[in-house]
Amino acid sequence: MSSLLSAIAGATNAAQPLPHLLTSGQPTPQQLEALKAAGCEVVFDIRDPMEPHGFDEPALVRKLGMRYVNVSVLQGALDDATMEAVLAELRADEGRTVLLHCASANRVGGPLIPYLMLDKGLSEDDAVETAMRIGLRGADVLEWGLEYARRKTGG
Repeated sequence: MSSLLSAIAGATNAAQPLPHLLTSGQPTPQQLEALKAAGCEVVFDIRDPMEPHGFDEPALVRKLGMRYVNVSVLQGALDDATMEAVLAELRADEGRTVLLHCASANRVGGPLIPYLMLDKGLSEDDAVETAMRIGLRGADVLEWGLEYARRKTGG
């Protein structure tokens, strides 16, 4: 287990699908501190700011010296604009160590599928398997990611 994954251990569906990409459900303040110490540079939160986090995550992340990014991914509003915003942020942070999280890692799986297919060259089956392994459970989120990736790959 990498030191980064050890730092986030205990968070719901904590995973490290790529060497510089961690995924999970909502981290605790202690996990964020451990992630910083392990070398994480960016915390990418796809929860809506109005969802209860239990603490002021943006303030803590910034206090720790990491970059905080938020793009709201909301059930029922899974559209291309949201997908493109998430993918743009992941691409902008290429080469940095990133934690991508929502509440449970379900929503993380949607944009992970096209990111893995379009940017990392994984097959559709491998991208879906990875997304399911890290916490994707919702059929709507799965279809959102797959449909977007298929349109972009001509599939």
